[in-house]
Amino acid sequence: MALARQARLFSFMARLLLAPRRGLVVRGPDEPLPVVRIPRALQRRHEQRQRGRNPLQPVLARPGPLLISARRPELSQPARLTLGRWELAPLASRGWKSRRARGDHFSIERAQHEAPALRNLSSESSFAHLGLEPRVLRALQESAPEIIRPTTVQVSTIPPLVRGRHILCAAETGSGKTLSYLLPLFQRLLARPSLNSHRMPAPRGLVLVPSRELAEQVRDVGQPLGSSLGLQVRELGGGHGMSKIRLQLSKQPPGDVLVATPGALWKALKSQLISLQQLSFLVLDEADTLLDESFLELVDYILAKSHIAESPADLEDPFNPKAQLALVGATFPEGVGQLLSKVTSTDSLTTITSSKLHCIMPHVKQTFMRLKGAEKVTELVQILKQHSRANRTGPSGTILVFCNSSTTVNWLGYILDDHKIKHLRLQGQMPASMRAGIFRCFQKGSQDILLCTDIASRGLDSTHVELVVNYDFPLTLQDYIHRAGRVGRVGSEVAGTVISFVTHPWDVSLVQKIELAARRRRSLPGLESSMRKPLPQQA
Repeated sequence: MALARQARLFSFMARLLLAPRRGLVVRGPDEPLPVVRIPRALQRRHEQRQRGRNPLQPVLARPGPLLISARRPELSQPARLTLGRWELAPLASRGWKSRRARGDHFSIERAQHEAPALRNLSSESSFAHLGLEPRVLRALQESAPEIIRPTTVQVSTIPPLVRGRHILCAAETGSGKTLSYLLPLFQRLLARPSLNSHRMPAPRGLVLVPSRELAEQVRDVGQPLGSSLGLQVRELGGGHGMSKIRLQLSKQPPGDVLVATPGALWKALKSQLISLQQLSFLVLDEADTLLDESFLELVDYILAKSHIAESPADLEDPFNPKAQLALVGATFPEGVGQLLSKVTSTDSLTTITSSKLHCIMPHVKQTFMRLKGAEKVTELVQILKQHSRANRTGPSGTILVFCNSSTTVNWLGYILDDHKIKHLRLQGQMPASMRAGIFRCFQKGSQDILLCTDIASRGLDSTHVELVVNYDFPLTLQDYIHRAGRVGRVGSEVAGTVISFVTHPWDVSLVQKIELAARRRRSLPGLESSMRKPLPQQA
C-alpha cells in the first residue's frame, strides 16, 4: 500500500510540474503524459528498492560463458560483456585488503583455446613466403620437422630482418621470437664470408641473453640449424672465473654464432680472448632486462666494442663488417625508449608490436586466491597432490612453483620433502655448475615439479608446463606476465593454468590492476610500450 500511494503521489507531482504556468490544468488518468527524465541516481535507488538487489549487480539476460567467475556470483562478468574504459567495474577483489576477505577467490576464464600467436593465420602462410633462402628452409625442416608454419610474430619479424632493417620486436611470451631472429641471422652469415684476418676468435653472430639457462636454451635451438648449414653455434655462460672462461674458449672457440651472458662476455673482452670486429648480427634477447640497471654497464661496454650499422646500406660491404641489430622482449615498460637511445637511434628501428603485448593471455585460465600466510603451504600441498600424475588418467604436464626468494625455495623444498613430494629446486644462490642441468632435467621430465625463483621466468621454453603456482605473488606486473608466460606457449600440448596466492596488501593492489585490465580487455597499466611506430611495408 505504501508503494502504491508513493507511485500515485509521484505521478501527480510530475503532471503538476509539467503543466503550464498560466491556466493550470491537471490531465486526467487516461490522457498520455509527456516523457519525464528521471535522474539516474533516483532511478537506481528506485530499482534497488523494488528488486532488493545491489545496484552494481550485472543482470544476465541468459546464461552463458563467463570472462570473470567469482565466488560471489553477482561479481562475475559474462564473456560477451566488455567494460568501457571509464565504466565502473564491480571488482571481485575490491575488498581484499580487509582480513574478512580471506578465503575469497576469482578466476579469469579461458576465452579461447589457441595461442594468440597462431590465430588469424592463413592456411597458405609458410616460411617460404618470408624471404628465406631454400637452404635455410631445408635446415629448418631437417632440424625441426614439427614446425610447419610460422607464427604471427615470425611473419612480421623475419621479412624486415632479411631486408637488413634494425628491429625492436615486442611480443607476448611463447610466440616464437627465438626463431624470428635465428633464421635471418643464419641467412646473413651465409651471405657474408668469414674474414680470418684477426688473431683473436671473432664470432660473426652474437646473441646476448640475461641468464645462463636461457643461453643454453638458445644454443640448443640454434645448434641443429647451424649444423645443417655448416655453421658453429657456441655458448658462453656466466658464473665462472676467468680461468674457466679461458679454458672453455681454448677448447671451444666461439665459432660463427656465440650465445653469451653479459658478465661472461665482458670478462672475455676485457682479457682480449674474443674480438667483435667481424660482428654482422647482434641480438639482445630479453632486451628490457639487459637494458636494466643491473646489466646496463656491461651491455654498454659490449655495444661499444660492436660496430652497429646506421642503415641497411652499411651492411653491404663484406670487408668492413657492420652489425645488424635486433632487440627482442616480452615486456617493454614505459621509458624504455630513453634506454634504447643509448644503443641506436629510435628512428632507425622497425618496431613490431604484438596486439596482445602486455595483455592478460586469453587462452590461459588464471585463478587468484586470497589466503593467510599460514594457509599457503597447506593449499600448495593439496594442489600438487591433485595434479600428480598418479591421480590422473589423461596426459598431464609439469608444474612450476614460483617464490620471491632463494630462502623460500629452500624452506618450501624441505616442507615438500616431509610430504614425500618429489621435486627439483632452482634458485640464483646455487653454484653455476649445479644450476646448469636442473632446468634441463625438468624439461626432459625427470621430475614433474620445479620450485624456483624468477630466474626461471624469463625466456625459458616450457612447452610441457601445465600449471604455474605463484606461491609468493610477484612484485611487479612485469614479473607476473613472465611467470604466467611459462604456460600456453606455442607448441604446448596441455592447456595452461595459473594459480596465485594473494597475501599482502601490495599483492592486492597488483591483483586489482590485473582484474580491471581483464574486465576491460586492455593492456596492464604502466607497461604500455613507448615505441608506437607502425611496421613499414618496405625497406
